[in-house]
Amino acid sequence: MEEGEQQWKGVKSAIEDPEEARVIYCALDSFVQYARIAHFNCTHLRRQSFYALPEAHWKMLAAPPFNYLDTLDKVDNAIESNAELARAIVRVGLVNFQPQDVTQGSEPTIPPRWRGCAKRLDIDKARSTLRQFYRDWSAEGKSEREICFGPVFRALEAQKESRPRDASPMRVLVPGAGLGRLVFELCAKGYVAEGNEISYHQLLASSYILNCVEKPGQHTIYPWIHTFSNHSTRDNHLRKYAIPDVHCANELTRLEEEGVAIGEMSMTAADFLCLYTEDYQAEAWDAVACVFFLDTAPNLIRYLETILYCLKPGGLLINHGPLLWHFENNAPGGHGHDDDDGDYDTTGIADPGSFELSDDEVMALVTKVGFEIVSRETGIESPYLLDQESMLQTVYKASSWVARKPHTTA
Repeated sequence: MEEGEQQWKGVKSAIEDPEEARVIYCALDSFVQYARIAHFNCTHLRRQSFYALPEAHWKMLAAPPFNYLDTLDKVDNAIESNAELARAIVRVGLVNFQPQDVTQGSEPTIPPRWRGCAKRLDIDKARSTLRQFYRDWSAEGKSEREICFGPVFRALEAQKESRPRDASPMRVLVPGAGLGRLVFELCAKGYVAEGNEISYHQLLASSYILNCVEKPGQHTIYPWIHTFSNHSTRDNHLRKYAIPDVHCANELTRLEEEGVAIGEMSMTAADFLCLYTEDYQAEAWDAVACVFFLDTAPNLIRYLETILYCLKPGGLLINHGPLLWHFENNAPGGHGHDDDDGDYDTTGIADPGSFELSDDEVMALVTKVGFEIVSRETGIESPYLLDQESMLQTVYKASSWVARKPHTTA
């Protein structure tokens, strides 16, 4: 594999569009602001509340076995460890998108017009993205990944067995690719995998972890530090994880040297509904793998029609996930942004109109749109960023199913 052969594609050109530039720099600035906001919310405000207690009370809590002030110091250190990853994402993002802006020392520099542009929602997304590295790129997150990736791998292997031995590698599209772990795993298994993602927080982070880390375990993250609730022990509250658990380029090289036929991987930064209804996408994919994705649709019909359009005849739609309808309390368009001024694009996912279905109604809609159901399983326990030691356990009972595009249409 030549250097850079497996890198994400299709991101850098977006900076040429003024609106895209604003979105990108808001994402970058939110990673810059992560540490300051996290320190303020997690420890500064708590120190104020702590010293507002009666003196006898705060002195009791400051002493063993509680050592509450020591805990706050440890949380501050953990925030700084998370922030090292955030700053690395920013540094690489600036180099990729606007090289001339990285000129003042070794630390990332946001252009003056964009400094401080990130708003609360942007910073929330940055914090969420940093936490998601636990699920996608730590060894401890493997159990969560196996639950939702497993159905995808099994369906693809079954499909591959029915194909001629000399057939070209299957092309698999992964909409809502997030931090790119599924795309990487598909590539390592020999598929031509393309991830699609609309969030620049996810795109920036996935580009960094796939292309720029130097070794496994380069960063240490603390995913549970942002809340003080429901911790069974303080040690668990402060639990750390090394990421990534694998160096992508080295792993693909190792597989090649062992004679494994690896595939290809790429990434598109675009609205799924807009890009994959282009003429050149018609019947271009052997499978579309949707993991925790279909419930991001305000209009599921549009999603299903787009997938049907871009699948080859006989191609598979593989789904695994819950039905946490993302737009249930948030109409499409402005998407509930706190800076919504009513002046926004209304194409693709931002088209007006939304609805929410039950799981059995989703299955009826899948067939109504034109798919044939191949298999279905419900009630699969699927944790998502679950702290296994927490006193609060939230686990989805996911629906997992495979549908096929008919070889002929009526």
